[in-house]
Amino acid sequence: MTARAEHPERPRAVCVMNPGTAELVLPEDQRARLSALVRLAPDASGAELGAALADAEILVSGWGCPRLTADVLAEAPHLRAVMHAAGTVKPIVSEAVWERGIVVSSAADANAGPVASCTVALITLAARRTLTMAAGYADGWPDFADRSGADGLTVGIIGASRIGRRVIAELGRSDAGFQVLLSDPYVTDEEARRLGAERVELAELCARSSVVSVHAPLLPGTTGLLDATMLALIPDGGALVNTARGAIVDTDALTAECASGRLEAYLDVTSPEPLPPGHPLLSLPNVLVTPHIAGAQGSEVRRLGQYAVAEVARWVAGEPLLGEVTREALPRLA
Repeated sequence: MTARAEHPERPRAVCVMNPGTAELVLPEDQRARLSALVRLAPDASGAELGAALADAEILVSGWGCPRLTADVLAEAPHLRAVMHAAGTVKPIVSEAVWERGIVVSSAADANAGPVASCTVALITLAARRTLTMAAGYADGWPDFADRSGADGLTVGIIGASRIGRRVIAELGRSDAGFQVLLSDPYVTDEEARRLGAERVELAELCARSSVVSVHAPLLPGTTGLLDATMLALIPDGGALVNTARGAIVDTDALTAECASGRLEAYLDVTSPEPLPPGHPLLSLPNVLVTPHIAGAQGSEVRRLGQYAVAEVARWVAGEPLLGEVTREALPRLA
């Protein structure tokens, strides 16, 4: 974590890039410690960006912020901290940021809550085979013997990310008695047990889980992780939930499984994203595709701004940042 530093009593300026992403409301006592607060629209020109960054010591960024390359940072000679009022910082952080020794924080923790809640809701729908039941509604209601529920359901969690861990915790608090499996190469058996899950290899997870939920970061090693072989292991009538990254799943293989009617899919992310018009996944009755809405939406976005504001206050006070992202950790993050 960031050690207490020789931060100036009055930082030169705070530049807010893309204020539409999250409302930034600094407490009066913190405003008094800032020399200036500059808000910059996402469609700002290069000249406007350069002018705003010229004196900025802190940048509060959001979705739509340009990548902080060496050329951009050349316009920000005093920049010392970036507080990202959104999730992943991978699109904006370049090697030049680390070379300059700039501190980076992400509001990913604030974004994780909505994603986890949405995921658990989708798992609950999948437990009831909701899409399949809805598709057959016109042909008459199913007999009770043909219905399914959540009690005792085995759910496979791929990736003990901050969201994956929250999903495991929420499933553990349910009175449904979920059996939770976890596949993550960085988690030990003992740690998985502490989280409330049983650690297994991916193939076993797929073979034993009625619902498989994806929470791994998109890395070279996870791209196409759920391929035709792994998807074929999921039992008939099972479901895939993906609120992580679309490219972790082989789209063609998933399309084939769903087109056969064997699996349901609840997808908030796809590859490509968005899917092209007419893609089979958009019309299959046992597939739900939503436009990347699991993360903070509408009123929830304020959480991200509040998180970034709190990080600014901590940095100004020389306190450790709760959402600090390090150079070493970045490759493993979503």
